[in-house]
Amino acid sequence: MLSDEILRLKEEKNAVILAHNYQPAQVQDVADILGDSLELSRAAAGEEADLIVFCGVDFMAQTAAILSPDKRVILPEAGACCPMAQMITPRDIERFRLKDPDAAVVCYVNSSAEVKAESDICCTSANGIEVVASLAEERVLFVPDRNLGRYVARFTDKEIIPWDGYCYVHDRYTVEDVRQAKALHPGADLLVHPECRPEVIDLADGVYSTSGIARRAKESPAREFIIGTEVGMNYRLSRENPEKEFYPLSEEAVCADMKKTTLEKILSALMTLEPRVVVPRETADRARGAIERMLAV
Repeated sequence: MLSDEILRLKEEKNAVILAHNYQPAQVQDVADILGDSLELSRAAAGEEADLIVFCGVDFMAQTAAILSPDKRVILPEAGACCPMAQMITPRDIERFRLKDPDAAVVCYVNSSAEVKAESDICCTSANGIEVVASLAEERVLFVPDRNLGRYVARFTDKEIIPWDGYCYVHDRYTVEDVRQAKALHPGADLLVHPECRPEVIDLADGVYSTSGIARRAKESPAREFIIGTEVGMNYRLSRENPEKEFYPLSEEAVCADMKKTTLEKILSALMTLEPRVVVPRETADRARGAIERMLAV
């Protein structure tokens, strides 16, 4: 079986396999660690492995390479990218700074290494509020996700200037989706990701990162949940909570790039040690600084 050969090669190459919560079920099944992007990269940095096989998208593998400069990082599918991360460039930030040099630039970790390097500080979907509150500046350019930026703005008096980027999976959810899901599952709690539109967030019982959704689902006494994030998350939730029911807010909430990773590509990556993800040292050092400033908050 493919999975058996993957596990054999993983041991032989002293590798750790990371899988994001949105990965296909069979990929999650062979992973050593499941989680969100930064959670995985930080976990891998603490592993004794020589090789990191990151089953996710490009910016995630870049972050792993930044935090583990002495390890080889492989992205099994070289073409797996994040469309939202591509909605902002380093040049965009440079132009903004020229117009508003007194504003801070807060960069969601769902962004390229080059964009992180041009930012003052990074944040996650879980700690964005705390990161913004920690800043001395009163104006903040929040990149690249407008919906997460608007969510953070609800909890701060600072002026948030959201970049006009978005996750096409989460931005697709509508109030009508919520109405239909609630009609089908009237007793279920609705848990959504802060990358959703404001009007969807207003109807939720809880707003969490993917790791936060996993914790809430495990700790809550509720038995049924409607999950407003990419459908791959439901596989993890069902596996960890077999006594509970999880329903997707929309069956169409699929990230095509997250689904590009296959067992065949993981096996090939372990055999060839390619495609390797390398971040130039200067870029990595500057990006690491933005990440470390976040971790210090």
